[in-house]
Amino acid sequence: MPKLLICESPGKLSTLRKLLGAGWDVQASVGHIMALANDGVDSLGFDLHFDRVECRYVPRGDRGKEVISKLRAAAKQASEVYLATDSDREGEAIAWHLARELKLRNPRRITYTQITEQAVRAALRSPRPIDEHLVSAQRCRQCLDKLVGYRVSPLLWQSTGGKSAGRVQSAALHLVCLREREIQAFVPQTYWSVWCEYQQGFRAYYHGSVQGTVHAPETHAPETAVDPEANPEANLDDATDAQERVKAPESRRVTSLEEAERLVKLARQHVHQVVSVEGQETHKPPPPPFITSSLQQSAGALLSFSPEKTMQVAQKLYEGVDLPGGKRQGVITYMRTDSVALAPEFVEAVRAYLQQHDPQNLPAKQTRHRNRAESQAAHEAIRPTEISLTPEALAGCLSQDEHRLYDLIWRRALASQCAAARLLKTRALIQSGPLLWQAKGMVVEFAGYSRYWDNLDTAVALPELTQNQQLQLKKAAHEEKQTQPPPRYSEPKLVQLMERKGIGRPSTFAAIVGILKQREYVETRGKVLHPTALGLETDQVLTTGLPDLVESEFTAQMEVSLDQIAEGKQLWEAYLVSWNQAYLIPALEKAKKVILAQFPTAPPRTGSRERERSRTKCPQCKQSMSKLPSKKVAKKYFLKCENGCADVVMFWSDLRKTWETPHTKTNSAAEPKFQPGQSQPAKRPVTKRPAVKENQPAKARTTTKRSRKKPLEALESPKERLSLNQNSPKTAQAPATSVESLRAWYQAARSLGKSEQYLKRIAEVAHEFKAGQPLSDKVMLAMQQDLSLLAAQKPS
Repeated sequence: MPKLLICESPGKLSTLRKLLGAGWDVQASVGHIMALANDGVDSLGFDLHFDRVECRYVPRGDRGKEVISKLRAAAKQASEVYLATDSDREGEAIAWHLARELKLRNPRRITYTQITEQAVRAALRSPRPIDEHLVSAQRCRQCLDKLVGYRVSPLLWQSTGGKSAGRVQSAALHLVCLREREIQAFVPQTYWSVWCEYQQGFRAYYHGSVQGTVHAPETHAPETAVDPEANPEANLDDATDAQERVKAPESRRVTSLEEAERLVKLARQHVHQVVSVEGQETHKPPPPPFITSSLQQSAGALLSFSPEKTMQVAQKLYEGVDLPGGKRQGVITYMRTDSVALAPEFVEAVRAYLQQHDPQNLPAKQTRHRNRAESQAAHEAIRPTEISLTPEALAGCLSQDEHRLYDLIWRRALASQCAAARLLKTRALIQSGPLLWQAKGMVVEFAGYSRYWDNLDTAVALPELTQNQQLQLKKAAHEEKQTQPPPRYSEPKLVQLMERKGIGRPSTFAAIVGILKQREYVETRGKVLHPTALGLETDQVLTTGLPDLVESEFTAQMEVSLDQIAEGKQLWEAYLVSWNQAYLIPALEKAKKVILAQFPTAPPRTGSRERERSRTKCPQCKQSMSKLPSKKVAKKYFLKCENGCADVVMFWSDLRKTWETPHTKTNSAAEPKFQPGQSQPAKRPVTKRPAVKENQPAKARTTTKRSRKKPLEALESPKERLSLNQNSPKTAQAPATSVESLRAWYQAARSLGKSEQYLKRIAEVAHEFKAGQPLSDKVMLAMQQDLSLLAAQKPS
């Protein structure tokens, strides 16, 4: 019997099958196979008790059922089963669900950070039990996300029309909106930069006055005050583009044109003499190897990759490529990590490579990089699986995007173990009468790591200068400038800021940015993110009603708690129940009052995404309605009144070729009726059998063989409909369209060959209606939308 290895991604199958060879069956779970059910209170899929949480898991759609069935069959034919899902908490949870669904008594859990034969074989030799603490962290994370999303989002629906709120996405959106408000509030100030250019071939900038000299007072424009935590561009530790970071040299800022002209005049009147020349040798250490956020940052700056694209390309490099000679393996390590640690054997391989190819760049001791306090030290940085696999050697094995990204990863890993760069920085101070001028220069004496990863400032060398040397003035001038607002975030820089503030984890960074764009909270213009009007409104509502939820520190503390759960230092059920009782329930009660008082209805959209108007008038105020995009209706949009009328929406009816509200009364004669004796197109065979009613002769009725419930055509009878209303006082006021819509819904679904489960659900709704339960507005709205979708699917 073969051994079974179950990985997470189908992309790994080819590589693992080739590495393991005969005697192995390799299958993929295709991500998560189970999900929380959408039932119970607020459709959470779990119940919170005094000190425990009861979760209800169901297969993740039809695909999940198919995968489980396939894996069960494979497990029955296997002598041993190994669970080789990813090593993070999501991968551990997938392994936990697999063990439960496949009924594995002693599941063998293995992990590896690179898909090479050596790494996989080593993992197989030392399987371990499933880490229950890591699983608990994932389960807690999943419940937290659903609690926030399912209980906070309705507040947005009732106020701004926002699509959703999230534990991480709302905090990330707040960062973008906070920066946008800083930009909008910024008032530019005009100032002048004054400089002198010399015949010796360099430029010096105004630096102040000689002490004790009497002249007009100096005034300087204040620098832009930006919180370094909110402006990560100011101190990037993984900066990549020198041109992006280096600002043009300036003089001390002068705020009046008169003062600038006076300084230029003084410069032209006096001799310029070197007062002092200082030189300082500095060493710049090599940057650490990539982690998830820094890889996305560098790929965005140098390759113009979005975070999503970066992770997609990196996933392919990790899963494996065909190498020269027919060998197949992964060429980089696992790409979702926040650790800069490197395996000792890889460090030794890099040092051997440098000894052979660049001995001057080999430091005497191994270069070690320090992890952040919250980093997972057990993981490795993103690096090549073998340093000998140079970008040149893989040129014919990779696509263009794969090769460009691999080149960055290879060069960064190599540079991280090189010697420091040696720089000589010079500063010359020059005096002309009462004024001082300053010139700065830098010379790279030893490139060091920058041969492979150049993040040094642009080198500008000063000529040889000596103290008391007189200089020949070539030109003195001033230049008008303005202070600039803080820059908007690019996608990679937003990811880096999230990582620094502790919002999210490496596995979620790219997905969160994608969600913000998908929800139309932000949009990309050029290379930076702009919040939309909807995004700003949503953030305003959440900041007003639930200020803690959007604060980085609050979200980061939740991530810390999840990490503590993963380390076994905290019980996840107790934490979740306590968080819900102590924070969420009282916060929501307060937020409902505050939000609904300040944002009673969704206001009209303003700005770049103003809603398109329809010629259809609102039935209440008789004003034009707005078109709201939706992927769930046939026309790709529905109509909503944004003129102050609450909850007035209309959907297109393909049956009647008009716009209708969900409770519109219609003429039943206009609907296609089911004729006895006629068979509707269906995938299952149909038969005729008598349907006998009390005190009535039997007559033929058509139904499916498998249908056990009375079909909705039975509601065709006016007498039966009358009896329904007489016997059910609660439904006496229900509009007739309820019955007619149910019948039309059923007929349209069956004519398109919908599944038995789909038809059964409609029959259950009809049964509840007949039993005396009125159809809710939610069911009626869903029915109308479904009818539009079904009508759109009918062949013309």
